[in-house]
Amino acid sequence: MSEHQHQSPQGFETIAIHAGQEADPRTGAVVPPIYQVSTYKQDGVGGLRDGYEYSRSANPTRSALEECLAALEGGRRGLAFASGLAAEDTLLRTVLQPGDHIVIPNDAYGGTFRLFAKVLSRWGVEFSVADTQHPAKVREALRPNTKAVWVETPSNPLLGITDIAAVAQIAHDANALLVVDNTFASPYLQQPLALGADVVVHSTTKYMGGHSDVVGGALVAADAGLGEELAYHQNAMGAVSGPFDAWLVMRGIKTLGVRMDRHTSNAEEIVALLTRHPKVTQVFYPGLAEHPNHEIAAKQMKAFGGMVSFRVAGGEEAAVEVCNRAKLFTLGESLGGVESLIEHPGRMTHASVAGSALEVPADLVRVSVGIESAADLVADLAQALD
Repeated sequence: MSEHQHQSPQGFETIAIHAGQEADPRTGAVVPPIYQVSTYKQDGVGGLRDGYEYSRSANPTRSALEECLAALEGGRRGLAFASGLAAEDTLLRTVLQPGDHIVIPNDAYGGTFRLFAKVLSRWGVEFSVADTQHPAKVREALRPNTKAVWVETPSNPLLGITDIAAVAQIAHDANALLVVDNTFASPYLQQPLALGADVVVHSTTKYMGGHSDVVGGALVAADAGLGEELAYHQNAMGAVSGPFDAWLVMRGIKTLGVRMDRHTSNAEEIVALLTRHPKVTQVFYPGLAEHPNHEIAAKQMKAFGGMVSFRVAGGEEAAVEVCNRAKLFTLGESLGGVESLIEHPGRMTHASVAGSALEVPADLVRVSVGIESAADLVADLAQALD
């Protein structure tokens, strides 16, 4: 635990329900109100009540979520954004400038790669792709102008596992920040800041919200100074979470622990089916003993999560057919909701990385295992494969 972090005596589920969410002092309402407001009355010029003047700069509902986010990740500052990519963009434009270099993973969300390859590269930010599952590859990719290392663990969609503590040491030895996208694990299963990361990124659309009804993003910084810089840029750039969206994410977080337990146990049932099915040629899940970094996952994660990917015999068309035949698994992008989803990454979520070092196998199927009855999910996937 670094000097920058809070050590709370309370358990995760308690923090999720109570951090930033005290009963309303005026009415006693046990849920923070939705402050659907743009501006605030001042008591004389510059006389702000509790620091609120304009809801881009701060809003009480968003503040409640941001306090909760920081507590969940053990960080000094949490910030809520309109989307995961808005959070990423704000972070990158805070810590990088033209001429700087960043190391990114060879397996990552397609939108993250697009942000580097199509947007930031036009503004003079350089990037190198490294297999972050091998810390030595990260070290090899470093340059004198490297300012940050970006990691997804588990990664999207191949469920790669990166040793956060080892890569943090490599980044810090080079005076670079370590950024960890913790979307797939959620703070319930993994605490990157405690392992040495400087900033955690989330698409709160996914497991944090958990109900496929809101789009949002988050940053949590271990260091108060960096947190202040990020907050300045959040206000200056303006891609903030609206109050109702913040309220929905906060509502979702209250059940994050119990949901992740069920996502994980259901995923294990799905993995058991896939590993014995003759039409499945490879299964990607960090809970499998044969996963190349299974032991690292077991060390840095509480459990292995609800995301599973697999390759299908017969190539791309066979993989697409599995997606089309599924009934209970809904064909759709995104992940982390209570309902199970299935998709073809090559044609859907990861189309933007086609032809790049992040291109995914054409016969790959990715499933976000929901919290329905496990037997029903297994039966549906079995019929889709047969």
